[in-house]
Amino acid sequence: MKTIKWGILGAGRIAGKFAGDLKLVADAELVAVGSRTQQSADEFGKEFNIKNRHASYEALVNDPEVDVIYIATPHNLHYENTLLCLQHNKAVLCEKPFAMNSRQTRAMIDLAREKKVFLMEALWTKFHPHYKKLREMIGQGLLGEIRSVLINFGFKPAPPVPARLFDPVLGGGTLMDIGIYNVFMAMSVLGKPDAIEASMSPAATGIDEQCAILFKYKNGAMAQLFSTFSSNLATEADISGTEGRIRLTSRFYEPSATIEYYSKYPDSREVIPVEKETGFGYQYEARHVNDCLRRGLIESDVIPFADTLLLMETLDQIRSIAGIRYAADEN
Repeated sequence: MKTIKWGILGAGRIAGKFAGDLKLVADAELVAVGSRTQQSADEFGKEFNIKNRHASYEALVNDPEVDVIYIATPHNLHYENTLLCLQHNKAVLCEKPFAMNSRQTRAMIDLAREKKVFLMEALWTKFHPHYKKLREMIGQGLLGEIRSVLINFGFKPAPPVPARLFDPVLGGGTLMDIGIYNVFMAMSVLGKPDAIEASMSPAATGIDEQCAILFKYKNGAMAQLFSTFSSNLATEADISGTEGRIRLTSRFYEPSATIEYYSKYPDSREVIPVEKETGFGYQYEARHVNDCLRRGLIESDVIPFADTLLLMETLDQIRSIAGIRYAADEN
C-alpha cells in the first residue's frame, strides 16, 4: 500500500497535536512542515522528526513529496492558505472554522472542483467513536423524537492568553472558535433551524466574549447553545427526546467524552461503552482523508461540501443577528 505523504502548514499547538496523532495512522507519513520562519520550521521539524522544513508556505506547497496538507493556521488565514494549496494541486484538510464566511467557503469549494483536488473541513468530532455511537443510538430510536438540545462550551483563558482568541483580525471570538461545535452538534441531530435568535456580549476588542443562540424548528424542537470566554463551563451536551436522553460529558466534542443514556424511566442512567484509542483524536480524520485520496475523491462522503457550506451559512446568519462582524465580511 502506497504511503500518503503529509505536510503541515503552520507550526502551532494544534499542528503539534495533529503531527503526534499522525504517527497512529499506518499508511501516513509526515514529510514536511511549512512555517513563516526557518527557526520555527526547524524547531517543529526536530520535535516531530520531519525531514523537509520550509521557511514559507509557498515552499511547502511546492514540495514534490507532499500529497496532502493539513492547514493549522489562525482562522483568518484558512481561506488564503487553502487557495494556495489548491492552486498547487495539493489536497487539503483545513482546520475549522473552514473560512471566515460563506463567500470564502464557496470560493474554496469552487477552486477544489475546478482543479479536481480533494478538500475537506477538519471537523474532527464527526469521525470520533463516541459521535458515531451517538448517531447509531439516535438511528435506533432510543431517544424517540428529539425535542431539545442543550449545549454549553466555555472556558476562561489562562495567561498568557492566546492573541487569536480576542483579536478580530485573527477571527477571534467564542462563536468561531468553540461555539462552532455547539452549532454543528445541534444541526447534526435537528438539522437546519427554521428560525434563529442570537445575542452576544462583546469583549473590549469587539469580538463576542459570550454568545447565546436559540434554534427553533417548525415541529416545536429547540436548541439552546451557549459559548463563553468568561468562565469555565462543564462543556457538555444534552440531547433529549420523547423516549430518552443522551448526555455527552465533558468534553462533548472530543473522543474523551462519555455517553450517558437515560431512558424515560426514573433512575435509568446507563454509561454506554465506546472503544477509544490513544492520542488526541486527530488520527480518525486523517485516516478518512487517506481513504478519500485512495478512492480518488475531491470531497468527503462524511463531510461533503454541502454540509460545510450549510454550517458556514448558519454561522453567517448567527453573526448577522448577534452583531459579530469581521474585516473579511467587507471584502
